[in-house]
Amino acid sequence: MWGMPSRRTNRYLLSGWVAFAAINVILMWFLPGEETVPFHFTWMSLSIVYGFTYWRPSGMVLALAAVVLTTGVILAHHASTGDIRWEETTEEPLMTAIFVVMVWHVHRRQVLLREVERIHELERRRLERQQMLVRLASHELRTPITVARGYTELVRAAHADDKALQQDTGVVIDELDKVAGKTQRLVTLMQLDQPHPVCRVDVDAELLRVVRRWEPTAQRRWKVSSAIGYVFINADRFETAMDSLLENAVKFTTCGDSIQVTGERDAGGWAVHVRDFGCGISAETASQLMHTDPGLATPTGTGLGLAIVRAVVEPLGGRIVISGEPGVGTLVTMQIPRPAPERRNALRTETMIAEPVA
Repeated sequence: MWGMPSRRTNRYLLSGWVAFAAINVILMWFLPGEETVPFHFTWMSLSIVYGFTYWRPSGMVLALAAVVLTTGVILAHHASTGDIRWEETTEEPLMTAIFVVMVWHVHRRQVLLREVERIHELERRRLERQQMLVRLASHELRTPITVARGYTELVRAAHADDKALQQDTGVVIDELDKVAGKTQRLVTLMQLDQPHPVCRVDVDAELLRVVRRWEPTAQRRWKVSSAIGYVFINADRFETAMDSLLENAVKFTTCGDSIQVTGERDAGGWAVHVRDFGCGISAETASQLMHTDPGLATPTGTGLGLAIVRAVVEPLGGRIVISGEPGVGTLVTMQIPRPAPERRNALRTETMIAEPVA
């Protein structure tokens, strides 16, 4: 039972209570007219030890019967000899009723705790199965995708002069790349739930590095400028969020369009803006993207990229802002507030743990 002592501790507590109750019962017998204090000590100790130990129903009934019998007989004896009034014996059924009500509440609490444990265990197993499913799906999909892409490239190379075949196989490769990308995003989203260390990162250098890595993959006019400086974040997760934003920017632009990445900092925190000058989105679509639950499909895609960015930004207390205009472009902003002093101290501590002294 969660929250209950070990069997050995349970035996010690019960044995101690039996000795304590016996002493108070003896005092009740030998102190006629002054048995009020030991009487209440006996009942009070029974209630306390019941709340801190585990009792079988039979054991609880026997203990209750023993206390009722001994204290009741003593009170009745003292009343019959004139040491106390008969009205004082009414405390016996009153204390019994109070104890029974307490037992009922404790039983309800134990049932609730068992139900919470059961739900927690089911949730843990569900998460484990979900993670295993994503890992297996990722592993099982990557191999056939790689093989299919390789054979498609061989067919393209063997029939380089066949334009129709080149176009058809190009469509196949594009679709295979989409499946591979979605698989990778699923794995990335799953990994974001794992604990991660933070360190002091130069965001300006990180943005420049990420954009340079994207430049050869898409023929766009890339521009990056930032004045954020150093902040406490996880560099890998920040890179993952930027990759998702840049992937969407490339997706909704064509060759020759501009993609601008800008970083700025003020007294309230820092922000990264990713602006593309592609097909753009309407204000209604932007609003739908902002209010879509994480992980659900969005009006512009599967929602995995947006879910990844949210999983990175929200633990930092930040948010995503999306705006745009059809035919003009789209602006996506990651806004991160300045952490409170206690949070900054915690981040520094995590940094010291994550970066051992050489």
